[in-house]
Amino acid sequence: MNNDIDKNSKLNNDQNAKVGETSSPTLLHILRRKWFAIWRGNPPGPVLLLLGVIVAIVMSIPIIYVMWRSLFAGVNRWMRLLDERIPQLLWNTFSLTVAVTICAIVIGVGLAWIVVRTDVPGRKVWQWLLALPLVIPPYVGAVTYIIVFGPSGWIRNFWRDTPWLVDTFGNYPLNIYSFWGVFFVLTMFTYPYVYLITSASLRKMNRNFEEVARSQGMSTAKIFWKVNLPFLRPAIGAGAILISLYVLSDFGAIAMLRYVTFTAAIYFQRASFDTQSASVLSLVLIVLTVLILWIEARTRRKNKYYQTSNTFREPEILKLGKWKPLALVFVSSVFFVSVFLPISVLIYWSNIGVRMGALDGRFFGFAWNSLKVSALAAILCMLVALPIIYLKTRYPSFITTIIDKLCYAGYALPGVIVALGFVFIFNNHIPMLYNTFYMVALAFVVRFLPQAMQAGEASLSLVSPRIDEAARSLGHPPWKVMFKVILPSILPGVLAGGALVFVSSIKELPATLMLRPPGFDTLAVRVYFEASEAIYHLAAPAALLIVFVSIIPLRYLLKKY
Repeated sequence: MNNDIDKNSKLNNDQNAKVGETSSPTLLHILRRKWFAIWRGNPPGPVLLLLGVIVAIVMSIPIIYVMWRSLFAGVNRWMRLLDERIPQLLWNTFSLTVAVTICAIVIGVGLAWIVVRTDVPGRKVWQWLLALPLVIPPYVGAVTYIIVFGPSGWIRNFWRDTPWLVDTFGNYPLNIYSFWGVFFVLTMFTYPYVYLITSASLRKMNRNFEEVARSQGMSTAKIFWKVNLPFLRPAIGAGAILISLYVLSDFGAIAMLRYVTFTAAIYFQRASFDTQSASVLSLVLIVLTVLILWIEARTRRKNKYYQTSNTFREPEILKLGKWKPLALVFVSSVFFVSVFLPISVLIYWSNIGVRMGALDGRFFGFAWNSLKVSALAAILCMLVALPIIYLKTRYPSFITTIIDKLCYAGYALPGVIVALGFVFIFNNHIPMLYNTFYMVALAFVVRFLPQAMQAGEASLSLVSPRIDEAARSLGHPPWKVMFKVILPSILPGVLAGGALVFVSSIKELPATLMLRPPGFDTLAVRVYFEASEAIYHLAAPAALLIVFVSIIPLRYLLKKY
């Protein structure tokens, strides 16, 4: 009897304790509820979240460090640069970016329309031939155009040896070392960004809209401006932002053609050991980059166009008629100056270089250095990208959004700024890795991690979350599910991302120039130095090898777009 009374009293006390706990929750319980609310009731494991946070911090440190150093550069240095350097650099950079972007959009959209929507001869072949400029780095293209149009180039020599040209037109009128030379080179090797994305949009455009417009009496030209162009605006905007960011970040072609923008000024300030001025210029370039991204985001938010897929019909192939020869001349001309001419020049000089012994131990040493540092960067990117994309896809929250944005910071900014941040950090805080190729590989990770993330994320989107739930129900923590279950399923996408990082790392010039240890030259570095000294028979084989390696991601891009 007494035992029953004791049990009942104990039960009542436990219930009262629970009621009291419910009515007045502790701070720990409040934080726990908020934590679960952030993750929508499904928080990631601590190991997985810690990996993501560490990666995000490492990705953003170089940029934050450069900004911090620039803010303490001193008022005098800021005023001097604002008076003397920054206005001219702003004009040079902004005018070049706007001119290249506008011209590349016109060429890219025009080519996409001709090869996708018209009956131009060989349209299927042209679709991939016109994407080939993507495999030629602009600094390599600049070398070939210097060889052809430079002060001692083929055209100059032909002009000098042809009396009637001199008598008719006077002295040689072309100056490749000018704004127009840089503008031409960058336009020819960036238009495929618009061309590929616009081509993909044109293939998905519903014919029904055009037929309705044509039934209202609109001509083909009016249909293009009133119907097609609004649907193409998102694709054109995406290509335009890629071109703008590329022009802002380019160093190789600009330095080759002796035109000074922010990237070149930052590099030369760092070369003269004036890191404070370099950090000030970097901050201005960061602000300019963020401004362009903001404008693009605002424009995209205001312009949204949709089409239904339940009544989709493939677009009609238009007959060119009398315009067919003119369209063929336009397509052929762009291909000639952007692909055929540069590749022909490289093959010509590579043949001379091979006969003169350019493929010696020194050349293969440069190739091995490129292979070593690029392979290390690709492996690190594949490993690092996995927890980020897994967090973003399986555990969406504002925390994972912040982590994802921080991981994109290095990709949106020029390589010279990332390299400058690494110089500050490693020289002052991690001297054991300073002047080693590991620092170069880590800079490549910061620059190109988003490429691995995009490829891996595309594969992960095809894997059902139910597979994760089944593995979790067996007692596996999230990090183990990621490596043991998810990774084997998305391995092809992860490897594709690694291949993209590998190729981008081989082509990267400014970060390698600024961070490489003494005596550690890569193929890109040797192309820059040999071409600067006009030793073309040594520069051409390295440049041609970079072009051939760069063909690797082209199949991925053509499949994607």
